[in-house]
Amino acid sequence: MTGSGKTEVYLRLARDVCASGRRALVLVPEIALTPAAVATFRQALGERVAVQHSGLSNGERHDQWHRIRRGEVDVVVGTRSAVFAPLAALGLIVVDEEHDASYKQDESPRYHARDVAVVRGRQAGALVVLGSATPSMETYHNARAGRYVHVVMAARVHERPLAAVRVVDMRSEAAAEGPDVVLSRALRDALAETLARGEQALLLLNRRGFASALLCRECGRTLECPNCSVSLTLHRAAGRVCCHYCNYGVRRPRTCGHCAGPYLETIGFGTERVEEEVVERYPGVSIARLDRDTVRRRGAAAALLDRFARGDIHVLIGTQMIAKGHDFPNVTLVGVISADVGLTLADFRASERTFQLLTQVAGRAGRGDRPGEAVVQSFYPEHYSVGYACLQAYEPFFDAEIRYRRQLHYPPAVAMVNAVVRGRSLQGAMADAGALASLLRGRPGFQVLGPAPAPMVRLRGQHRAQLFLKGAQRRPMRDALLAALGARPELRRRVTVDVDPLSVR
Repeated sequence: MTGSGKTEVYLRLARDVCASGRRALVLVPEIALTPAAVATFRQALGERVAVQHSGLSNGERHDQWHRIRRGEVDVVVGTRSAVFAPLAALGLIVVDEEHDASYKQDESPRYHARDVAVVRGRQAGALVVLGSATPSMETYHNARAGRYVHVVMAARVHERPLAAVRVVDMRSEAAAEGPDVVLSRALRDALAETLARGEQALLLLNRRGFASALLCRECGRTLECPNCSVSLTLHRAAGRVCCHYCNYGVRRPRTCGHCAGPYLETIGFGTERVEEEVVERYPGVSIARLDRDTVRRRGAAAALLDRFARGDIHVLIGTQMIAKGHDFPNVTLVGVISADVGLTLADFRASERTFQLLTQVAGRAGRGDRPGEAVVQSFYPEHYSVGYACLQAYEPFFDAEIRYRRQLHYPPAVAMVNAVVRGRSLQGAMADAGALASLLRGRPGFQVLGPAPAPMVRLRGQHRAQLFLKGAQRRPMRDALLAALGARPELRRRVTVDVDPLSVR
């Protein structure tokens, strides 16, 4: 449960481990969360606490690494790469918010820090704690199967109640106020009341930019990235349209690139648009936005969160960066602008991600002495991931989701490997993927699905085809892929193999 006091459990475990002469490793999902975590552990355990993450300079990482190596550190706090910190006599590994996708590295070498932590803990004879109010399906499946010990913290600190959640059907709002409505009447009223009481609010929309696309009214086409099969996102403050996958960007065009039509309409909206609307509706209120566009400078995210914690900012608008791990006692309102952003993705984990994000962000409200409220805007309020998230009902969600996964043979019901083949043309990528699939079919222990064009068929200038391997065990699939790529060595550089993929785009 959110707000149940997991951090205090981590502190007590670390204190006991350090008192016994062993050391602790604490992983958090985001760099922005490390300053608060480091401060908490230093206050409780002293200065023998080091930090490891990619946001440090090369010199800082070098110094911290050698402090750890020399045994001058009892606790290491860091993001996923810290799982490899050279700690001797390791007695405890904590993976906080273990469900978070940030623990998976999507570049070579591909690894999941949670899984590495479990293996490293087994080798060191250390206790591994996987903490989350919304565990990943894999972790909870392992707990139910008896592979992990399941410890439940069923109440909030000081018996504080969960935030009261209201779900707003945006179909009715759009019918009443038009298709471009951003803030529902319920959220506008709740925000006004919160600000009048001198309290703070978080507004979540997991999509940055001002508009999702620019649409030509004459030819009906959108401006697309020349390198990726996605529409360009409008960033109005910068006066540019950009691709969030390859970072291609140009100045905002005045006419359509296809037909030269002068009428370009904005479609959809992101955090920049939400910020503009809040500024217009609530003049004089201190408002800030936290997304990748506003915190590019080193330390910017931590500085902004510190200002919000001090009360200098009344409304914080952001992407999923605001949804995890933060504890702001004066936040009594959370607004989810569009709960459905992730549900439209062609990904079997879409419902799981939606449930986790909504549950986590709703849990940011009411963590102090005053009760909290969450207003969730949705075009699909009847979807089970939205409904169970509003109730913070994890087990019913898991039961519904695992039925779906078992019926369609998706993890954690089976193990899965995703192989993506890149080529200069789609025909070439499909041909190579077909040849790879032919080498894999007929082997025992798994089935081969595909090949088919990847959902994002073009990425960073390359066309992509994919195939899936599904089976009870990972080793036969890995061995078969290694043998197939050994038989076609020219494909090695153009094939990405992802075991236990978190995304299948």
